[in-house]
Amino acid sequence: MTLQQDLLFAFGLGYSAETLGAKLLSEGWRVGGTVRSEDKAERLRALGFEITVWDGTEPISPPDGAHWLVSIPPGDTGCPAFLAAENAGTAASITYLSTTGVYGDLGGAWAYEWTPVNPQSDRARRRVFAELQWQSVATRVALVRLPGIYGPGRSAFARLRKGTATRIVKPGQVFSRIHVDDIASGLEAIVKRPDAFGVLHLCDDHPAPPQDVVAYAAGLIGVDVPPDQPFEMAELSEMGRSFYSECKRIANGRTKSALGWTPKYTDYRAGLAAILAAEQG
Repeated sequence: MTLQQDLLFAFGLGYSAETLGAKLLSEGWRVGGTVRSEDKAERLRALGFEITVWDGTEPISPPDGAHWLVSIPPGDTGCPAFLAAENAGTAASITYLSTTGVYGDLGGAWAYEWTPVNPQSDRARRRVFAELQWQSVATRVALVRLPGIYGPGRSAFARLRKGTATRIVKPGQVFSRIHVDDIASGLEAIVKRPDAFGVLHLCDDHPAPPQDVVAYAAGLIGVDVPPDQPFEMAELSEMGRSFYSECKRIANGRTKSALGWTPKYTDYRAGLAAILAAEQG
């Protein structure tokens, strides 16, 4: 008898979903999903992904029995995948990638997996609505609330080398983070454990001020540390300013216990060192 091959279907094969997909492909899974351009589809098909080019509006039916991963941002009417997908009842599991922005500002206090949401921006309110949409179709939905994501190609190194890195200082400000490889290992734990659902936090263990991350990265690659720039004088986009308007630390104790997972890179120092080591071969 031939065993059915495990299948992941990702709505939106972006940075995190592609990292997970590559990991599962190496373990013998089938990995499918959606992208918006044919160029990206061709690149991913060459790597073994089963790709559908999808504009986010037309009805779409992933294969029966697939594990669903939803990583596309919501619009004003909610999550495009929720609105367009036709067979959610056949999914082996549903994992929705949300954001820790749903907690709003906690004045530097810890946000736990059971902390009530308090969205304070339109972007965060749309995320909360999308979470509720997915919970309306299945009670065993994993809502993964992610903090700032970094990894190869998306770290302070690139900005420092381009000369665009800044050290914006707002006293008391901290952010939680997660290396993309730790997202992949956490999501893999979720799809392999059907009892893993509800709110989960994939994050590292040590929130830190953003200016400290830039300074440490500069030291690793031997470039000058950008000067301090007071938050009040910083030229930030509306989105960037909204990030600095909220301060919280993200806890992951319940998630570690539920998944048997722990981040490999427990703080930004370990994560940045690993990125640089990989760059240097």
